[in-house]
Amino acid sequence: LESVQPQLYRFSLKMCRQQEDAEDVLQDSMLTLARTVQDFRGASSFSTWLYSITRSFCIKKRRKSKFAPEREESLDGLLQQDRNQIRSTSPGPHEQVESAEVWQLVHHGIQKLEPDYREILVLRDIEGLPATEVAEIVGISGSAVKSRLHRARSQLRDQLTSSPYRPPKGCPNIRQVFS
Repeated sequence: LESVQPQLYRFSLKMCRQQEDAEDVLQDSMLTLARTVQDFRGASSFSTWLYSITRSFCIKKRRKSKFAPEREESLDGLLQQDRNQIRSTSPGPHEQVESAEVWQLVHHGIQKLEPDYREILVLRDIEGLPATEVAEIVGISGSAVKSRLHRARSQLRDQLTSSPYRPPKGCPNIRQVFS
């Protein structure tokens, strides 16, 4: 359980958008996993089973908060984590600020995606799961995963290209990465 906790937390944080909700989802998921690990039949891979359980708790959390405000703008904790993980080739403060701005734009763009598209993008591009496993987790066909992933990437690309940020020379263009 300790080895999968960071991946499940990262997934729930991206899906729930609130640190408190993500922590609740992670706790519920870990308790369920601990209680039901003996019920794992091996019909799918272990990681598929884990993500499916976490996904169901994310959906339940989203349903519970249907009367909550539609947009939550508290990404500070997530952005701070990503700022700490960014490694710039030139350690100057200006370059670090620009990198943080790029990641902030990407995270803001991901948060604007519809939940169905966001979960596919997070599972496939951020968590790095194969399309077949994502299809099992979400409960749709492999072609539907590919279609949703294409739409999610397109929407994210459109959001990023409409922003005023232009990367400086020598800076990796994050827009090209998501293209």
